[in-house]
Amino acid sequence: MTGRHVLVGVGVGPGDPELVTVKAVRVLREADLVLVPVLAGGERGRAEATVRAHANHDRIRRVVFALGEREDRDRREAAWDAAADEAARAFAAGAAVVAFATIGDPNVYSTFTYLAATVRARVPGVGIATVPGVTAMQDLAARSGTVLCQGRETLALLPLTAGVPAFKDALAAHDTVVGYKSGRHLPEVLAAVRAAGRLDGAVHGACLGLPGEDIRPAAAVDGPAPYLSVLLVPGRRAGRGGRL
Repeated sequence: MTGRHVLVGVGVGPGDPELVTVKAVRVLREADLVLVPVLAGGERGRAEATVRAHANHDRIRRVVFALGEREDRDRREAAWDAAADEAARAFAAGAAVVAFATIGDPNVYSTFTYLAATVRARVPGVGIATVPGVTAMQDLAARSGTVLCQGRETLALLPLTAGVPAFKDALAAHDTVVGYKSGRHLPEVLAAVRAAGRLDGAVHGACLGLPGEDIRPAAAVDGPAPYLSVLLVPGRRAGRGGRL
């Protein structure tokens, strides 16, 4: 990280504080300001809980994000603007490094990308950096003992908010398919997996690494799930080394 002002997106994993990298811990401890996203209600979120497990300084500040908001564009963008203003004010006051903690990885379906674009427009010459984090896809694979891909297998990752047709296309075109944000879409997504003959071995995960963690065969799931849920449909494998 070089430059007079640097905004750093720090991936803090899906929920388990032990999955945070050594580099992420260092950046969170050394940053002049650490921004953590929260919902409008202000309750502590996953990112903040993970940050506070490793950094106990008083430079942690909450910024409200319209997490999961898809319909109200004005509300969503107002949240990005307000968070960017916090970062810009910190830089104007002399901060060299402002970190933004995001669950998972900052370059995979993360709110950090919107914040970075907004801060770049407000702070000329600001540097943008990221610290990779463990994704929910990787965590669910590890916790369920599921191999994501091997040999020449393909892997598709998509948000279920993109719609069931896109998920069906992925099931037809790829070996392993992972769906994020299954939530209310889960029943019809599972119906698509069943229709494709791929329900056997599919795994559902929610609240990974947190109290109330729910990991079970997708066939055992009945009804909607929390917004931040993951559906993992592994590729079909006939035997060891079959796709090398």
